[in-house]
Amino acid sequence: MNSSWQEFLGASGARFANDRVTDFGDAVAERLAARDATIVAPLPHLALLEVSGPEAASFLHNQLTSDVKHLASDVAQHSAWCSAKGRMLASFLLFRVGPAYHLQLSADLLPQIQRRLQMFVLRSQVRISDQSGTHELMGLAGPQAATALQALDLPLPAAPLRAAAFAAGVVIRLEGSRFEIVADSGVAPALWRQLASSARPVGSPVWQWLDIQAGIPLISEPTAEQFVPQMANFDQLGAVNFHKGCYPGQEIVARTQYLGKVKRHLYRAHADSPLVAGQTIHSPANPQQPCGMIVNAAPAPSGGYAALAVVQEQFAAAGSLELDAPGGQRVDVEPLSGPVEAA
Repeated sequence: MNSSWQEFLGASGARFANDRVTDFGDAVAERLAARDATIVAPLPHLALLEVSGPEAASFLHNQLTSDVKHLASDVAQHSAWCSAKGRMLASFLLFRVGPAYHLQLSADLLPQIQRRLQMFVLRSQVRISDQSGTHELMGLAGPQAATALQALDLPLPAAPLRAAAFAAGVVIRLEGSRFEIVADSGVAPALWRQLASSARPVGSPVWQWLDIQAGIPLISEPTAEQFVPQMANFDQLGAVNFHKGCYPGQEIVARTQYLGKVKRHLYRAHADSPLVAGQTIHSPANPQQPCGMIVNAAPAPSGGYAALAVVQEQFAAAGSLELDAPGGQRVDVEPLSGPVEAA
C-alpha cells in the first residue's frame, strides 16, 4: 500500500493489520451496513499491473483466458492466467485506460506474476509496470452509490462490467449498485473525503464479503495453481473464451469444457469459526483426502464467516463437511444462487 495513502486512511480512522484495512472503528456495524446502506471501502488487498506498448493487446491475448483483442475501451472483463497444466496462477479484472491495459489482481501475487509475465515478453513491444504505488483502489456500494458518484461529477457506467474514464482515473460498475474507482494517488484523498460524506467508510473485509455475495472468486497466493477456471466458475463469469487461439493451459481448459469432466464446482460456504483462503474441506465419506478448498472468505454480517469454496459435487451434496481435517469444524455449503454477472 502506498505509504501516503496508508497515512491518510489512518488519520481518517482506519485500523490496520498486515497492511490491510480491517475496519474504521466498529467492524460489526460496518458489516451490517454492507447489507442495506451505502459504503465506501479502500481495497489494499488488490493490486494493479499496467501492460502497455504497441503489442500489449496481442501479448495479453496470447497469455490470458479471455478475448483481450476485442476488449472495448468502455468494458471490463474477468480473466485468468493459467499454468501449462491449465491451473489458474492468478485471476484478474481487466480494463483499459487509453491504449494501456490494466490487470487488477490479488496484491500478494503481484511480484511473482509481474516477474513471470515479464519472462514471456521476449522481443515483444510490451512494458509491464506496477501501478499500485501511483493509483488507489476504492469500492463503493449500496442504494445511494450512483448518486454519490454523480454528486462528484464522476462518470456512471450504465451496465455491469462497463468502465468510464475521468480525468484522474476510471469508474467500473461491477454489478447492480457496486462500483470500483481507480484513481491517481494524488487525487484519492480528496475523492475519499467526498465519498465518505455520503457513504460509510468500512474495512476491506466488508468488500470481500460483497464479492462473495456476488459470486466473484479471487485467486490469491494460497490458492494459486489449485483450480482449472471452470472449477471456480470463471467460464460463467465470461473470463474464458473457448474460440480464441492458444494460451498457456488452453488445451486442458478446452478439453475439460468439451468432455464435461468438471466434478468440482464453486459453492458458497459458511462456518462459525474463521475461514481463510487455502483451507481444505473434508468429507467423512472420503477421509483420505480433501474434497474441497476455500477460495476467499470474510466475516459475515449475520455472524460467523462466509466464503466461496471449490468442492467436489458428490460430497457437497452429501453434506457433513469439515474444515482442515476429518473431525474438524463443520462447514456448510450451498450452490450459488442465481446467475453470476458475466461479461
